Amino acid sequence: MTIKGKLLALALTGFTLLATGVVSAQRHHTDTNSHTTVKTQEETPRENTKVLTEQQNTEGQDTARSAQPVAGPAAQSEPAESPRKRFPSRMMHLWPTVARDEGGTLLFSDSPEYVTEDGILYQDVVQGDARVLYYHLNQQDTDKKVAVVLESIADGFTAVRVTRGGYGLPNDDYLAVGKASQIMYYGQPATGHLYMAKNSKRLLDNTMNEMVLTPGQLIAGVYDFYTDKPLRVSVIMYPADEDPFLFMQHAGVQPKDEMRLRGTFTQMDRVLTSEKAYDPRTDGIVYFPLADNIYDKYRTGKDSTDGSQTTNFGNYGINYRIRIPVAPGSGKVHYYLCPLGGVYAGAVTVSLHGGRRDMLQTPFGRTFFGDQTPPEPDNVQKAREAGVCILTKTAELADLGTYDADDDVEFEFSPPGASNLPVNIIMMPE
Repeated sequence: MTIKGKLLALALTGFTLLATGVVSAQRHHTDTNSHTTVKTQEETPRENTKVLTEQQNTEGQDTARSAQPVAGPAAQSEPAESPRKRFPSRMMHLWPTVARDEGGTLLFSDSPEYVTEDGILYQDVVQGDARVLYYHLNQQDTDKKVAVVLESIADGFTAVRVTRGGYGLPNDDYLAVGKASQIMYYGQPATGHLYMAKNSKRLLDNTMNEMVLTPGQLIAGVYDFYTDKPLRVSVIMYPADEDPFLFMQHAGVQPKDEMRLRGTFTQMDRVLTSEKAYDPRTDGIVYFPLADNIYDKYRTGKDSTDGSQTTNFGNYGINYRIRIPVAPGSGKVHYYLCPLGGVYAGAVTVSLHGGRRDMLQTPFGRTFFGDQTPPEPDNVQKAREAGVCILTKTAELADLGTYDADDDVEFEFSPPGASNLPVNIIMMPE
């Protein structure tokens, strides 16, 4: 999740509708200063990427929920794998949102990101609802493992209940790892119960001790859990042939890298809504950014290993619940996710009327998108910073579906590891 010198751009720019040469939170991109490069297994869209013309309607709710990159009439002569939806250029305006932070405690472990020595990568004590997000790369010459070790420090027995979780298997395709962890986290239930005596140690997930990182490989994971008593949580990298609990007996805390992307953050969830109901009949096309630190502020916390204040550049590990009210009886609304800073690979969920959550890949049919958008001109950048954008025919969009005004739609979103930020959520009349 390395930003690698791009943070200054965040203070100078807002969010972009198109990928720009200056981005806010760029992760694992080609960077001549830091020498980090995205490693991907596909350079062009897959052939099964669906193409829709603007005159076509999605065929039923299942199709509408496919979260696919789509293309419109201007692209009809292009190959079907084009990830762009081709609209005539249309004006959009910023939709004001209101954020409320709530929930338990987030432990974020991403520093050092490139791990050159074994040890404890992050550690803190939590109680109640908690989430741990880890994202680390083996920058050593031998095989390693990464695990989350729980240690009971309270008298009596401590009950731990895992409520959600997912990981991306070790790989040198960083975008694929980040996306896989979100697909599992959002798409599969993860449950487990642990009962721990004082001073005992357990792995948060026993499969962690089975996953080997060869040199140059990345691993990422995110888990939600509840503990009824204080519990020490440690993220460690250790030799692949060593027992993690024996390793903990002599492991030291590794210093953070220059990006300082680790820490403990209270209120691990963000609820995003608006005071005004969107009316597709009169409001037209609207957008709001996520994780841009202008309209959607980054979270601040504390690095428990040294007591320093830290900023979560990108809001990684924060789970957003997005519910924008829509005027009753106003018709259908189409939702899209638009990457703003470059390549992007993730997943979201959608639920109607508070019911079952369906997982949507963003994009569907290929690992990533956002790589085919041209830079925006200076005048376009200035306009969207003032709250007005043009939805151009070259914008790359992941289709989040079309829903009735009365469906009470709620999306879950969390910034995916290795992807570029920020993103826009776009709403428009169907």
